[in-house]
Amino acid sequence: MDGSKTYFVVGAGMQGTAAAYDLARFGNAGRIVLTDIDGEAARKSADRVNRLSESNVCESLRLDASDVAAVAKAVGTADVVLSCVPYKLHATVEEGAFQAGVSVLDMGNDTDVTLKTLGRDQELRERGITFVPDTGLAPGLVNSLAVWFMEELDEVTDVRLFCGGLPQNPKPPFNYALRFSIEGLVGEYVDEAIAIRDHEVVRLETLAELETIEVPTLGVLEAFTTSSGTSTAPFTFRDRVRNYEYKTLRYPGHCALMRIFHDFGFWDEEKLEFPGGRVAPFEVFCRLMGEKLRDPEDRDLVVTHAIGRGVKEGAPSQMMATIIDYHDDATGFTAMERLTGFSTAIVAIEIANGRIRKGAVPYETAISGGTMLDALRKRGIDIQVEKEVGASDSR
Repeated sequence: MDGSKTYFVVGAGMQGTAAAYDLARFGNAGRIVLTDIDGEAARKSADRVNRLSESNVCESLRLDASDVAAVAKAVGTADVVLSCVPYKLHATVEEGAFQAGVSVLDMGNDTDVTLKTLGRDQELRERGITFVPDTGLAPGLVNSLAVWFMEELDEVTDVRLFCGGLPQNPKPPFNYALRFSIEGLVGEYVDEAIAIRDHEVVRLETLAELETIEVPTLGVLEAFTTSSGTSTAPFTFRDRVRNYEYKTLRYPGHCALMRIFHDFGFWDEEKLEFPGGRVAPFEVFCRLMGEKLRDPEDRDLVVTHAIGRGVKEGAPSQMMATIIDYHDDATGFTAMERLTGFSTAIVAIEIANGRIRKGAVPYETAISGGTMLDALRKRGIDIQVEKEVGASDSR
């Protein structure tokens, strides 16, 4: 490889560092710039990428992702910008990239914000810019499994997607360990979920529709509605698929505890008056629980489980795909970093190589399911697949 591609990874946190590492290994990279508002954190992450990839391709840059003009000035030489910042900052990173005339993707945003940006398709197409949103794990990889079902079956009627990042050794009472931003976690629990029900796009309450499912090797987990996992897929597939939904997986009991915080106002963003000043309950929750929910001593796992039902050669058929990935001791990357960062990097590589069209491209139409699965296997990610012809279409 000639090392011809330049990537800017905005956000040198957990997932951004994993994405940069993947680009160093597989992205034909001549230059990777890993940026962060904390310049020292960016430097340490770039050094780590170079050490693990046995290269000198990654450099660091201090950059304020909330400053559109600064982003536009910094990223002008990039083939692709990867927005790996907390989701509320994606819009400024993307606007900076657009102003610089550079292609950009993000790891997952509020779906309504994403839909608004996708409305700029014609403008971006005319300017030769590619924008792909929601390229991480959920949203992202889980929807590639649904797309793969549609590629393999003649007709798909029902898609059920499940995903969860879990500790390998859960500790009560929450039986959960945080592997990304606390703000992002709360966002998943409070915003609306979007699904297809009988060919209609519907918005659902989150932390609801609780059920249990049995996952191979892990046993019984609970599943409940959360936001953003389906991304824009329901709008794309509503005429093609009867039902399409996403739920988060946790160890049993987690959802009920989170409902307490939800129902009793701990996630409200309206500021309250206290003797020391005004503060929002959400800010207090994030300050306290952002650290309490982390467990640096434990190793994580990520399970992604998808079920697709439909028709193959005239017969009712069912497909299942299960990915269970674990913390990698060799690199130190968590399972969440691997499946989120690697999946994002895979899409960035497709953009850099001109295999995704110009314009604002919904994730589910940007990359084939088979391409994503093949790329993950190349990275050592195991994918268990089951196919059954003649299966019932009952849930």
